[in-house]
Amino acid sequence: MNQLIRYLLDNMYLDFQGEISLDTVRQFLRGDESREAKALLQKLIEDKGVDDLLITLADCCKEHLRTGVNDEVLREQLSVYSDS
Repeated sequence: MNQLIRYLLDNMYLDFQGEISLDTVRQFLRGDESREAKALLQKLIEDKGVDDLLITLADCCKEHLRTGVNDEVLREQLSVYSDS
């Protein structure tokens, strides 16, 4: 049973539901003057969209499925992505 659980956790697929665009992200970040928000928006503009962000975020958050994906994990991963 443990091997099956390990296999399932290792091969679990994380995805995001719904459509999100650069304009949608801009709307969410409107009024947020934090360094993190500005860095993320700049990175998304350089990347010409959110596709790379979503792929990277899903891949990085997969590591946290066992312990939980929460606000803190997402904030940390968005910051790491922005700084990359």
